[in-house]
Amino acid sequence: MYFRLGIVLLMTITGLTAAKALAQSRSQFEQLRQKMVQEAVVGAGVTDERVVKAMLATPRHEFVAAGVRGKAYFDMALPIGDSQTISSPFIVAFMTESIDPQPTDKVLEIGTGSGYQAAVLSPLVRQVYTIEIVEPLGERAARTLKRLGYDNVKAKVGDGYLGWPEHAPFDKIIVTCSPERVPKPLVEQLKEGGLMIIPVGERYQQTLYLLRKKDGELEFEKLRPTLFVPMTGHAESGREKQPDPANPKLVNGDFEQEPEEEGFVPGWYYNRQVERIEDRLAPDGQHYVTFRNDEPGRPSHLLQGLPVDGRVVSQFDVRARVKYQNIRAGTRRDELPVIAVSFYDESRRDLGSSFIGPFTGDQPWHQVSKSLRVPEKAREAIFRIGLFGGTGEISFDSITLTPVK
Repeated sequence: MYFRLGIVLLMTITGLTAAKALAQSRSQFEQLRQKMVQEAVVGAGVTDERVVKAMLATPRHEFVAAGVRGKAYFDMALPIGDSQTISSPFIVAFMTESIDPQPTDKVLEIGTGSGYQAAVLSPLVRQVYTIEIVEPLGERAARTLKRLGYDNVKAKVGDGYLGWPEHAPFDKIIVTCSPERVPKPLVEQLKEGGLMIIPVGERYQQTLYLLRKKDGELEFEKLRPTLFVPMTGHAESGREKQPDPANPKLVNGDFEQEPEEEGFVPGWYYNRQVERIEDRLAPDGQHYVTFRNDEPGRPSHLLQGLPVDGRVVSQFDVRARVKYQNIRAGTRRDELPVIAVSFYDESRRDLGSSFIGPFTGDQPWHQVSKSLRVPEKAREAIFRIGLFGGTGEISFDSITLTPVK
């Protein structure tokens, strides 16, 4: 009798402890989400109050694997399995705001992924139709969306290139994977006067476009450089330019290319607190980039994606010209300016990063160089420069990356 009572008491205490831990976890996630939205969404320029409210209400940690939930509220893409990623919170908010979602809209999403973008759209529109080509991913996302009560989201597994003709036309279309060209079926399924947002271009050099359908034709508006996973299926089989992972090349490392979109550095994406400077005394050519930040912890960087095959390329020899002043750490001691290369395997799992730096204090223009080892399992890399949460001012020029086979 006493033994049974003890077991019941232990189970009750264990249940209460688990419930308390769950409540604390939810509270922590809520606090992190609030901080992320204020810094990475509102702080980066998203102003639509309905979109901000949706971002605050959507539990991003529910849409990522348990192993990376600690990073759920970082402004970064995260692996979700099957060689796919969940987009960064800023990009999700920016794309959502760009299509001007209305309560009466019927929206088609291409590339369900984990379901996060569909979840953000759900409270903003009448109906969301979302398609995922990777079967396990699409089925898992559908279960997550159903479990969390997103009843106006209808999901299916299929080739997004073909759209969802039986539910067309759509008021808005949002594409979260990148084809080389805009798929014709999606143009046909977009309502007259409707909007489509889509990343288009080569595998590692893409531009995010906002398209308006007028008199059956598309009007193109360039928004910003970006990097999304490729659209597979029909879109990938028709791709003309394939990346060469045996010969990775850094684009516009001297910053001499003239910008096509105001405020953005060609070849690089996620432009944050950076300015392209014209100066006849620049170390290479007449231009370089400068990052400035006076708020500890605030993002300030440029990124560029690269293909790389670690079975062929053993290291990157990296050189750059750098100058900086008044450099201080951000909210954490490791928030300091660096040149960094992050490596990922064929499933886009993080293999770690290599660095030049950190840079501290004050230095005039000088050259830095280092050989960075490429992990054998690496299949792609992200090249990063900036302050990364540190404060002060830092400039970069004449960046070169030489693969060693």
